[in-house]
Amino acid sequence: MSFDRSIKIAPSILSADFANFGAECEAIEAQGADWVHVDVMDGHFVPNITFGPATCAAIRPHIKGVMDVHLMIAPVDPYIEAFAKAGADVITAHVEAGPHIHRTLQAIRGAGAKAGVALNPGTPASSIEHLLDMVDLVCVMTVNPGFGGQKFIHSQVDKVRQLRTMIGDRAIHIEIDGGVDPTTAPLVAAAGADVLVAGSAVFRGGSVSDPAPYGENIRAIRAAAQA
Repeated sequence: MSFDRSIKIAPSILSADFANFGAECEAIEAQGADWVHVDVMDGHFVPNITFGPATCAAIRPHIKGVMDVHLMIAPVDPYIEAFAKAGADVITAHVEAGPHIHRTLQAIRGAGAKAGVALNPGTPASSIEHLLDMVDLVCVMTVNPGFGGQKFIHSQVDKVRQLRTMIGDRAIHIEIDGGVDPTTAPLVAAAGADVLVAGSAVFRGGSVSDPAPYGENIRAIRAAAQA
């Protein structure tokens, strides 16, 4: 997994057909997805329950590129090794999910994955200022975590700008998760983001049997971000 700041589209399988995950992952990659984003929720840290390590292990053989696993769970540390063994290339934990995020990031890297840290909308960029040498990715939540299809929170664009300045020339991705579509993509890309997670905006209108709309949606988001 090499580093570059080109725009990467990471469809969230939270919006995919749950009964057909393997084929959905293959379809979005064939249609131009750069990463596959897996939103893990526990019904405790966020008000929803989604996937565990077994799901990640099951879809890993169907993903040729990067499997980006976003842990919206608390506690995080007991599950890091399981998700790493399941094939996660990137494991992201929330700064709000526990008292020792530095230790969590160490554990993620120790398990062989790239380490990401996520910020909820109410959490300032300054909260991770002293963690930047520990992370490979910063995920900015532009909705409140828990459910897909929420409205983009525009105040988070300024946070992206702050992070872009803080990061400087470090090899750290800025990822946007929540409400990304062709309207919001150029806002966050201009502010400094390079990984755009999109769920309903990618999967809308398509299916495994008719994946062409996936490609159209991915190309539209990418073109808007690059404009």
